[in-house]
Amino acid sequence: MYKFTEEQLMIRDMVREFTANEIEPRDRAMDENGFDWDLIPKLVDAGLMAIHMPEEYGGGGGDTITSEIVINEIAKGSASIALFLDAHWLAADMILLHGTEEQKKKYVPLCAEGKVFAFGLTESNAGSDAAAIKSVAEKQPDGSYILNGGKAWITNSGIADYYLIMAKTDPTAGNKGISVFIVPKEAEGLTVGKFEKKMGMRGSGTCELSFDNIKLPADALVGPEGRGFMIAMQALDGARISIGAIASGLMQHAMDKAIKYAKERVTFGKPIYKHQAVGFKFADMAAKIRATDLMIWDTCAMKDSGVRFSTEAAELKLLASRWACEVCDDCIQIHGGNGYSREFDVERFYRDAKLLEIGEGTSEILRMVISGAVIGR
Repeated sequence: MYKFTEEQLMIRDMVREFTANEIEPRDRAMDENGFDWDLIPKLVDAGLMAIHMPEEYGGGGGDTITSEIVINEIAKGSASIALFLDAHWLAADMILLHGTEEQKKKYVPLCAEGKVFAFGLTESNAGSDAAAIKSVAEKQPDGSYILNGGKAWITNSGIADYYLIMAKTDPTAGNKGISVFIVPKEAEGLTVGKFEKKMGMRGSGTCELSFDNIKLPADALVGPEGRGFMIAMQALDGARISIGAIASGLMQHAMDKAIKYAKERVTFGKPIYKHQAVGFKFADMAAKIRATDLMIWDTCAMKDSGVRFSTEAAELKLLASRWACEVCDDCIQIHGGNGYSREFDVERFYRDAKLLEIGEGTSEILRMVISGAVIGR
């Protein structure tokens, strides 16, 4: 159904080699020790930190399919680093799509130079109910803002140089009172909490943030006041394609490990892949991966053509995240007792996969989005 361009194939092969040499060998260590800072300059040198940003701002000028090829290939070596890059793009894209020309010229080139961005919407008591956030940015007579509140479960926190923070500029207006602000890591009054001890995706940084009377200049505002919720939701639509790409890469990575094991492990006189009970699992995995890939490239094409793709992105993330959990579960089962041991990679993949059903829109929220759209039609 999809034929990549020669340039996209070259990028795919380059990222595949880069992942095999630089990312996959670090994944186990990151699961134990956290994000590997040495990867940032390597990603910069490979041209991957801003591969889809316009060339006029120092990016690679790639389209959506190209960017998701990158995410997908990196996820075949480390879902954590694919998530790191997804979150970085999710935040930076808000400036690219909604910022002033001055903001674009100032911040977007920094992506290519290795500065890291983070997206800050979720709070301890406002996850799926994003409009219930309590952080407040109060406008001052001189046009500046005073930011107070906090955020929780922010991917790339503790690593990021800049945070795109959603806060209420009109607490009485619900989701129409939310605005977006650029907050640098050195802002006085910003406190970054300890790294969370997570079940999976342990190679990506996740911390709480606290805001104590942070003074932000007027030009820290991204887009018009009160449009922050819309800006955030639009950004999440694109990020949900990336979650699908991560799911596909993670599934492929897990299946490859399971195939290798199934060829080496012998029971009842033959490799276990020759037992139908095991062989059929690979059939189901392959079908789920192919279906996911077709949804990824189709939704990418919709985005690039300017067609609204919110429902399709939600459908992709809903199915891909569930299938990723199922595939990783099957890969553990194929490994038997070894699959339950940390000596084998598949148990880590299973822990990583679960986040995909939670982050950037839970499966329950996605079903609300999809059902509303379908019934509305």
